[in-house]
Amino acid sequence: MAGLAAQGAAHLESIFLDEGFGTLDEANLDVVASTLENLATRGDRMVGVVTHVPALAERVPVRYVVSRDQRTSSVTRESV
Repeated sequence: MAGLAAQGAAHLESIFLDEGFGTLDEANLDVVASTLENLATRGDRMVGVVTHVPALAERVPVRYVVSRDQRTSSVTRESV
């Protein structure tokens, strides 16, 4: 991603993806998850994912789960 920045432009140090994975078949979901894991383990950027797909969520080592009741919402951190 950093290579996509124009010369002299700010470096892209984080990636935030919002859903869209529910339409992927199992093989393509595995490719996406593996790619995100590789990006995150390089250590030079943060990768954030918003997903409702359990198979993808299970592969994320630190999760923030958002829940709500009739009056409010809450965020809970879960570490795997």
